[in-house]
Amino acid sequence: MTFPDITSDLRAAAPALRGRLLANHDMAGLTWFRVGGPAQVLFTPADEDDLALLLSVLPADIPVTVVGLGSNLIVRDGGIPGVVIRLGGKAFGEIVLEDGDRLRAGTAVPDVKVARAAADASLDGLAFYRGIPGCIGGALRMNAGAHGGETTDVLVEARGVTRAGVIVTLGHAQMGFTYRNSATSTHEIVFTSALFQGRPGEQAAIQAEMDRVTAAREAAQPIKERTGGSTFKNPPGGKAWQLIDAAGCRGLRLGGAQVSEMHCNFLINIGGATAADVEGLGEEVRRRVKENSGFDLQWEIKRVGVVG
Repeated sequence: MTFPDITSDLRAAAPALRGRLLANHDMAGLTWFRVGGPAQVLFTPADEDDLALLLSVLPADIPVTVVGLGSNLIVRDGGIPGVVIRLGGKAFGEIVLEDGDRLRAGTAVPDVKVARAAADASLDGLAFYRGIPGCIGGALRMNAGAHGGETTDVLVEARGVTRAGVIVTLGHAQMGFTYRNSATSTHEIVFTSALFQGRPGEQAAIQAEMDRVTAAREAAQPIKERTGGSTFKNPPGGKAWQLIDAAGCRGLRLGGAQVSEMHCNFLINIGGATAADVEGLGEEVRRRVKENSGFDLQWEIKRVGVVG
């Protein structure tokens, strides 16, 4: 699918814009699944003010989608209409240590780099980010967590830009964190940085914890495959992978997509998969689990765009 090119209209509305606007940009190469159609416009802002400028002039009827590292994302084959915002570069990729055992990170920073920076500074409490294959922006949106820690445990505040182009700061309570979710919507605010609270620790002990997380992840998850991380949330009173396994879905295939043999809460692109294959396989897993156990699995992976 090819969308109408609206980049010239956006440039005309914001002539001082410094970031990149790319029309009909391929999104498959920006996701870990390596599937999906184009973004009507991919915008990479120069900095927070540049982001605010575009959002302030963007017509209300043009949808906005925010993507990060693409590790927890299915872009549908028809592509994403409107403006897709992808943060990057120094403006959104810095990590700064602050007084009071705090660390501030841009939302384009990979979670693992936050864990490493905290360990290097002997700052405990953030090692769990070593096991999350995404960036800080996604962690804020979905209250990312692993190995006994969650974003809600360490976040002090998050800064971002509203759909109207206003720069705001939200305290922890305003984030409305729940299990693998928050009360904020990426359609309402684009997060640009986050402030985390750590605690003094021993560098060797923190590094040992990170090594444990790394080893556990490598032993149990298909991290070298084209995948998207955990596919479904754990339902109350159950484990998603156990329910999927009990429903006979381990190794199940649809087109070029397969339920991982190694960890059956992971879907993988074994070669030539379309987004429809991946999402369709996920829906078939949901159907079989519901039929077998009564549990209604909910997607943890974000699915965006239109069906091709």
